[in-house]
This record gives sequence, C-alpha cells and structure tokens, in this order.
Amino acid sequence: MAATGHNESRAYLVGGGIAALASAVYLIREGGIPGENIHVIEQAGVTGGALDGSGSPQDGYLIRGGRMMEAHFGCTWDLFSGIPSLDDPDRTIKDECDAFNRRLVSGSHCRLLRDGNKVDLSSYGLSNRDSFDMLKLMFRSEESLADARIVDCFTPAFFHTNFWFLWQTTFAFQTWSSAAEMRRYFIRFIHLLPGFNQLEGILRTVYNQYDSVILPIETWLRERRVDFRLNTCVTDIEFDLNAGGKTATAIRTASGGKEHRLELHTGDKVFITNGSMVDGSSTGSMTSAPVLESKNRAGSWALWERIAAKSPDFGNPSTFCDHIDLSKWESFTVTLQDAKFFDFMEAFTGNIAGTGGVVTCTDSSWLMSVVLAHQPHFRGQPANTHVFWGYALFPDEPGDRVHKPMAECTGREILQELSHHLKIADREDEIFATANCIPCMMPFIDAQFLPRKPGDRPQVVPEGASNFAFIGQFAELPDDCVFTVEYSVRSAQTAVFALLDLDREVTPIYQGHHDIHVLIDALSATRR
Repeated sequence: MAATGHNESRAYLVGGGIAALASAVYLIREGGIPGENIHVIEQAGVTGGALDGSGSPQDGYLIRGGRMMEAHFGCTWDLFSGIPSLDDPDRTIKDECDAFNRRLVSGSHCRLLRDGNKVDLSSYGLSNRDSFDMLKLMFRSEESLADARIVDCFTPAFFHTNFWFLWQTTFAFQTWSSAAEMRRYFIRFIHLLPGFNQLEGILRTVYNQYDSVILPIETWLRERRVDFRLNTCVTDIEFDLNAGGKTATAIRTASGGKEHRLELHTGDKVFITNGSMVDGSSTGSMTSAPVLESKNRAGSWALWERIAAKSPDFGNPSTFCDHIDLSKWESFTVTLQDAKFFDFMEAFTGNIAGTGGVVTCTDSSWLMSVVLAHQPHFRGQPANTHVFWGYALFPDEPGDRVHKPMAECTGREILQELSHHLKIADREDEIFATANCIPCMMPFIDAQFLPRKPGDRPQVVPEGASNFAFIGQFAELPDDCVFTVEYSVRSAQTAVFALLDLDREVTPIYQGHHDIHVLIDALSATRR
C-alpha cells in the first residue's frame, strides 16, 4: 500500500539504469510520490544502463551484455510483478518471464568445448583440497578478505578444473577478482551447484533486457508523467556536511553546452547512481576494432570522484575505476540474415536456441564464449534475421588463428577466430556470409569485482544522510551479489524505503546455505 505524506516531495534520480528506474517505481508504488515530481537525469540518450539492446537488421544489433536471473531474485520479481508486459497488458513482466521459462527450460548439453569437442561435465574435477578451500572461503569473514584476490585462496590446480571454467565464464570472474565477492557468490548461489554444469535454474527474459525490462518500466513511468531528462550529465552534487548530519543541497548539471544548478528544498530526495559498468563503452565494426576509452571527465566516475572527495563516507571510486587493465573485457553481437549458424549450433550442441546458454571454448586464448538466445531477440526483428552474442575475458591475448589481440580485431577477424574454435573454418564463408559482427570494448565491465576493502563502496544511506542515497552496483549491500539485476533493485528498495521512512521491509535475501538439504546437495555436486 502506498504511503501518504509525500505528495509534495520531489525526487531526483542521478542515472537512468535499472537501479534508478526501480527507485522511481517504488517512489510511486510504495511512497505515493506523484510521477510528475520524479526526475530521472541520464547522461546518455537512452535509459537502461547495462540492460541495453539497440540497432536494426540493416545496421546490425548490439547488446553489450546480458544479466541472468534465477528464482530467488526476490527484489527483482517484486519489481516485475507490478509492471505490465508490453505484449499483453493483462500480464506483468513477471508473468511473462514465468511463462517463457516454463516453455524454454534451461539445460545445457554443451557448456564447455575443448578442441572443438564437448567436454564431459559429469565431474567438476575438484580435488579434496579444492572442496576444502571452497568451504574455507565461505566460512571466512568478509573483513578478513579485504583486498584479497581469488587466486590468493586456491591452489594453481583449481584454476584448471571444469568447475572454475564454468564459474569464471558464467559470472565473468577473473583470478584477480575479489575473493570477498567470490565468497558472496558461493553463499548466494549454493543452491544452483547441483545443476550448474548445465545452467539449470537460470532464467531469462523473452527479448533482450532493454526490450523486455527497461522499455516496459519506462513506459509505465512515462504514463505516470515521470520527467526524463536525457542527454543531461550530472557534474556535481553539493552537500551540507556538519556534525549534525549530511544533506544534499544542490545538483549541478550540463546539457546542450549549458550548465545548470538545481537547488534542493525541504522534502526533496536524491538517489545517486555512483559509477557505471558500461561507462566508456566503444564499438567497432566488421572492418574496425573498438577503441579502448578511459574515464570520461564528465561521466559517472568523474561525478563519484567529486562526491567522494567531500567525505570518506562516500566511498573510494579509485578502487574500481583506476584499473582498466583488470576490469575490461570485450563482447560482440552478430546479426545474421539467415539461419545457417543457428542450424549448425543447434545440431552440434543439442540445444534449441534459448535453452543452452553460454558455450565456452576453454582452449581459446581469448577465453571466448557465445550465447544463442531465443529468436526474435529484439522487438520487430524480422523472421529471417538471427542475433547471437559472445564475449571474451582475455582481449589482450593473441588469438589462436588471428594471432593478434582481440582488442585489435575487427568483427570479421573475431568471426574467423570463432570459426577456428568451432571447427567450421572450411564453411566460414558460407555460414557467416551475411554476418555483421559488432565488437564492443567495455573498460569497466568487471570493475565491481575488483578487490576491495570495507568502505570502498558507500552505504546505500550513509550515516547521517538526511535526503540522499547511493544506488546501483557500487553501493554497499551486505551479503548480496554485484553484477546482478537483483543487486540494483535491492539497492533501490533499500534507498526508497529508508529515505521515505516506509513501513515495509526490504525483500529478504534467500538463505539457501541455511538449508541442510541444499548444503548436502551442493557438497555432493562438488565431490562428483
């Protein structure tokens, strides 16, 4: 039930990603704030942040990445349960997703490849020492793992197991990623371990996540007259910081070559998306490689740096944005005007598109993976057009056929490398005759996984904060896992319920590790 007493309040959402959009929904649905009093300020020309999907059949489609979901994403499903589907207004996004995943059940028959052949995944290949190290990590305190890396917690042999290849390429972990985040993932997703070798329990949306999630939410918000200020960059936020507390007093923006100062009044609230996984993304083409960008002086990282300089309670952005060599990887989206590649992959893997998920070439020096989604993957996508997505975690390594780093490769060269690992080089010209491969370099895509210590991420509502909160992947939420839609939506719930002093609890985190049956099944899986 919506709260009362906030009819005159105004809310400013810095950023237009899923955390901000979810915050806007909860401000209306739970807080009772009129839509016209809510202002979304986004530096890009489109909302959605990392949940994106763009392009056309003629120019090629683009997906920078996609977030997987599962049944215990309580905050996400709570959000989706109140937003109508664009295809059927009598059903919610949640209803639509439930029906879709009942129809196309995840169950990979070809999760890993080596030398072009399927890897037998009946065993995770873990030794007794590996299993012990996993349990040891789970039982360590997060504070004891400050700045620790995953590689610090396991023997070298662990990183050659089937389990590590599965884990690394499902979640995009690196050996140098945060051990604290690895610990959180072990605990949070322990219930998935028995079927992890087949991606059982992974849920997906009907279309790409912009079309299936962002567009319906934005439509719902616009129908309630929420104000969207796109192509507008927030350059700074002013605060009154004193012994009595912390209050945001003004927002500085830039748009159309002009700067503006928006003064905040009593009752106003500010929700700040600090940092961005997809800031600085750049694309290439079939004939050009993407350019590796650095921090934008007017981007989300610059804003967080200016804010953080004002108080130690506002986090430490340099932990996450000053190590591009460790946080970058590259994805690619391929648009095809025929079904030849899909026909080959479905026959080879044994999975209909949309049921198999990630297929990883373990002997690829780039560690290349591809995903064939259910088609159409975009609204309005023609019947004869097919789209698939791929990514590689080691873009600086020389390719096995192309013999140069993926970061320097064109879309055509990426397809040549993929053909080599799928053993279809002799059919490459035929299979990829209509292909348009768009590579995308993302300098900060793994930034949220970098080793950190307590305080590097600010609390959602910092101590003493009276009218502002941090939301998104770089705000601190105990126990939950970054790089998930769930984390962003949980930050939105936490921020809105706290700042509006609502009589509603944030949706609890699933505690599978407290269930003895889950623990037994997980332990059995690691020992097989």
